[in-house]
Amino acid sequence: MTHFDVATAAVQAALDAGARYADARVMHRRYESMTARNGEIEELSQDEDAGIGVRALVGSSWGFFAVPELSDAAARAAGTRAARIASASARVPGPAVDLVPTGGQSGSWASTCAVDPLSVALSDKGDLLVRATELSHRAGADVAEGIYQIWDTNKWFVSSEGHRIDQHVRECGAGISATVIGDGETQRRSYPSYRGQYGTSGWELVDSLDLGAHATRIAEEARALLTAPLCPSGETTLILGGEQLALQIHESVGHAIELDRILGWEAAFAGTSWLDLNQLGRLRYGSELMNITIDPTIPGALGSFGFDDEGTPAAKRDAVREGRWVGVLAGRDSAAVAGLDYAGSVRSDGWSRLPMVRMTNVGLEPGPHTLDEIIDATDDGVLMDINRSWSIDDKRLNFQFGCEIGWEIKNGRRGRMLRNPTYTGIGPQFWRSMDMLSGETVAWGTPNCGKGQPGQVGHTGHPAAPARFTNVRVGVRG
Repeated sequence: MTHFDVATAAVQAALDAGARYADARVMHRRYESMTARNGEIEELSQDEDAGIGVRALVGSSWGFFAVPELSDAAARAAGTRAARIASASARVPGPAVDLVPTGGQSGSWASTCAVDPLSVALSDKGDLLVRATELSHRAGADVAEGIYQIWDTNKWFVSSEGHRIDQHVRECGAGISATVIGDGETQRRSYPSYRGQYGTSGWELVDSLDLGAHATRIAEEARALLTAPLCPSGETTLILGGEQLALQIHESVGHAIELDRILGWEAAFAGTSWLDLNQLGRLRYGSELMNITIDPTIPGALGSFGFDDEGTPAAKRDAVREGRWVGVLAGRDSAAVAGLDYAGSVRSDGWSRLPMVRMTNVGLEPGPHTLDEIIDATDDGVLMDINRSWSIDDKRLNFQFGCEIGWEIKNGRRGRMLRNPTYTGIGPQFWRSMDMLSGETVAWGTPNCGKGQPGQVGHTGHPAAPARFTNVRVGVRG
């Protein structure tokens, strides 16, 4: 049997058991990662699994069942169980669940990949991490760490509406960090991000990072931070580097516009959302420079795909246009409940997990400035970059972030380094204060987005560039 045959058998079994709609995902996944510390390999992890997950809709209720076996009998049993679970849930009356139409899509998609990451010799990958962490350790890092990660996923999707889709998604990335320990003080510098940089790309992405070329610098900066002055407290002009702004987008925009949170369907893990659907199309989310898109079609970005896990083709949509909230991340059922005509943002992190609304590539469109121009135009302020800590309330509204490094800005020039820079704000007030935005955009990849119970880890992308915000409270202590 082919993988499509297995998925088709599962769907038919669910229909035979009473489902009015069913879909099935066969997935084969391979994962590899390596870590190094102070010039020595610490750990190599390699994993591989395959299975099928089946969704069935009976009345107003979903059922889901998954098995790690790809035989005809196992697939049919999974389809039957999914329908029976849905039937049991449907005994409790609830509103009718419809699905936004997608049509019976057929297609095939693969992420861009010049060099298959899993084909690169382990010795070469290890040498990369060993060299970078050794250089950083020699330059003064007490703990120099490096990591790479690789995911290789094949999917086959079939639905009772005629979908027949296969996708091959290859993702990888890497990063290094340098930690120094002083008298009652610990500082860290990372490159290119506190968790590394990742994308739907081949090993050419890791090569482009040139980890070794930055190893000495981050160690020296981390050691310099031990004696740098503390970030001052008060309200000032804040310039955020692109990496930190990517996390700001992730936490205070991306999660907030997930429709399941807005509807109250997702609440147990990291809360709901402050947004009200009645304000869609009218709410002023930010300044006119704020143009946020939902775009899974960006080549190489970590949140890219050809079809989501409901078979909806990837498409670019506006979430915020000229500061006004105009779009959400939605699934076929949540969109129908909300009266919307689009979906396209549903994924699961494996065959054994129920697909849910997830971020794709949620990011800022480029602005008209450069970082140098933003600094030149700032008389008094603070520049912060690379995330160190984050905290946001369960409505995705009030936040506080810490960064690895800051710089004093005086009379249009970058001045002394600042230690332990932090800032806080309220989402819409913060975004409305954005008055300058760079066009130097990077599609930052976030491979560790947690959501759901049982928990799932999502891969998301966030195009972002440096930006300036006025009257922001910085230097928050405690």
